[in-house]
Amino acid sequence: MTRWRQLARLLRITRVFVRHDLDEFVTAIHLFRPYRLLLRLAPWRLFARRNIPRGVRLREALEELGPVFVKFGQMLSTRPDLLPEDIANELAKLQDRVPPFAAEESVRLIEQALGGKLETWFSEFNREPIASASVAQVHIAVLHDGAEVAVKVLRPGIESVIERDLELLYLLARLALRYAPQARRFRPDEVVDEFSKTIHDELDLRVESANASRLRANFEGSRLLHVPKVYWDLTRRTVMVLERIHGIPIGNVEGLKAAGIDMRMLAHNGVEIFFTQAFRDGFFHADMHPGNIFVSPEGQYRAVDFGIMGTLGEKDKRYLAENFLAFFNRDYHAVADSHLRAGWVAPGTNLVEFEAAIRTVCEPVFARPIKEISFGRFLLHLFQTARRFNMEVQPQLVLLQKTLFNIEGLGRRLYPDLDLWETAKPYLERWMSEHMGPRAFLNSLRREFPKWWAMLPEIPSLVHEGLRRAGQTDAAQEAQTRELEELRRQLRHQQRRLYFAVAGSGLLIAGAVFLGMGMPVSGVWAWEQVAGWGLAAAGVFLLLRGWPRRNP
Repeated sequence: MTRWRQLARLLRITRVFVRHDLDEFVTAIHLFRPYRLLLRLAPWRLFARRNIPRGVRLREALEELGPVFVKFGQMLSTRPDLLPEDIANELAKLQDRVPPFAAEESVRLIEQALGGKLETWFSEFNREPIASASVAQVHIAVLHDGAEVAVKVLRPGIESVIERDLELLYLLARLALRYAPQARRFRPDEVVDEFSKTIHDELDLRVESANASRLRANFEGSRLLHVPKVYWDLTRRTVMVLERIHGIPIGNVEGLKAAGIDMRMLAHNGVEIFFTQAFRDGFFHADMHPGNIFVSPEGQYRAVDFGIMGTLGEKDKRYLAENFLAFFNRDYHAVADSHLRAGWVAPGTNLVEFEAAIRTVCEPVFARPIKEISFGRFLLHLFQTARRFNMEVQPQLVLLQKTLFNIEGLGRRLYPDLDLWETAKPYLERWMSEHMGPRAFLNSLRREFPKWWAMLPEIPSLVHEGLRRAGQTDAAQEAQTRELEELRRQLRHQQRRLYFAVAGSGLLIAGAVFLGMGMPVSGVWAWEQVAGWGLAAAGVFLLLRGWPRRNP
C-alpha cells in the first residue's frame, strides 16, 4: 500500500471514529494530536452520544469500517488480559455478517477449485447462501448419494483486502509504539502478528477442515457432541465441503424448551464438553458463541465453524487443574506454589507476597453464592495478579479463559441456577487422580510396558554393546590419562629449565658486576673478584642445566 493510500485510509478511520465520538482514540494517533482542541470544539460534539458506553461506540465503529476490522475486534475480545473489561465484553458481540456476493461468482469459484461443472459433484445446489461473513459464505447442496452438505467458499479478492488493511494495522501499531509509551505494555505489534496468523489461517479452508476432522475424531460416537464430517475429496484451499448440520440454534431458548429438552442437563453437558476438550484432548473449540452451536431434538450439541481452535499441553493442563482445585479449596498457598513450580513466575518471587496478592483477589469471589462464581473471571483476575509478578500469560491460556467465559454465559442463559463446580470438581479431581497420583504411575507403566516388552529380546545385545563401549571408553580414558601425565611431566621439566635459565642469567650478571668492582692489589685478588668468578661459574652451571636437549 502506498503512503497516500495509507493516509487516505487513515483519514477515513479517523472520520468514522470521530463520528462515533471516539476522539480519545483518534488523538492517540500522533498525526492528529495537534488537532485535539479542534476536535473538542467541533460542532458535532454538541450532538455526541455521551450516554452510550465507549465499548458500544467502538464496536459500532469497527462494524462500519469493514470485515478486517470486525475480525480484528473479535480477536481482541479473546485477549481480556490486554483490554479494559467493558471494551473486551462489547467487542465479543461483534457480528461478522456482510451482504453475500453474487451467486454466479460463487459457482465460478467452486467450479474453478474443483475442476469441473457443478453438476459433476452435486445433484442439487442452492445458489442463495444461508450464511455470509467477511471471509466466506456458505451454500447448501446435495451430493449424488443424497447426502446434504454445506459448501463454504472464500470471497473473491478477499486476500488483497486483508493484506491492505493488515499493512494499515501494522502502521497503527508502529505509531502507537513510537508516540504512545503507555501502549507498549499492550504489545500492539505482537497483537497484530497474532491477528495476521489467525486471519491467514482462515484464508486456507484446509486448516479449518483439519480442525474439524481432529475434533470429530476426539468425539467419535459421543452422546454429548456431534462434529460434522469433512468431505476431503471436495475440499480445497478456497472451498470446503462439510456434512450439513440440523438442529435448534442454542440461542433459541424458547425453542429448546418447546422441544422438551432438559435445560439443566443441556447446561451441564456444555460444561462437560468444554472440560473434556481442554483436559482430555488438549484441543478445544475456541469460538463457541451461540451462532456456532445447534442442539438436536435429543439434546446433543452440534458445532460448526472451526476456524479458531485452542491447544493445551500437559503443563498447561496441570497448571489449570491445580489452580481450579486449590481455588475452590481456598488454598491460596497452593495456587502461588503451583505458579512457582510451573515456572510461570520468576524463581526469586516472594511466595508470601504472591500468596497475599492472590488472596486479595480471590477472597471477594467467595462472598457470593458458589453457583454465581465464574471460572473465567477467576482466571482473568489470576492472570492480572500474576502479571504484576512478571508472569507472561501464554496465549493459549487466555484463549481458554475467554472460551470459558462464553461457556459460563451460555450455560447460565440456558439454566440460571447452573453450578459449574458441581460438574467441574469431580471431573478435575478425576483428572488429577489419573495424571498425578499412583493411578497415573500405573497407567504410565501400562502404556510403556508394550514398548519395554518389544525391547526385551534386544536387552542382552544392548548390555553387551554397552559394556564393550564402556571398556573402550575406559581404555580411551586411560590413554588420555597417560597423555595428561606426560604433559604434566614435560611442563614441570620446562618450568625447571626456565628457572635454571633465569637463575643462571641472574648469577652471571651479578658475577660481572662483582668483577668490575674488584681490582688486583700487589698480585692479591680482591674479595670482589673471588665472589664475581664464583657467581659467574654458578651461573654458567645453571644455564647448562637449563639448556634445551633433544630428549629431555
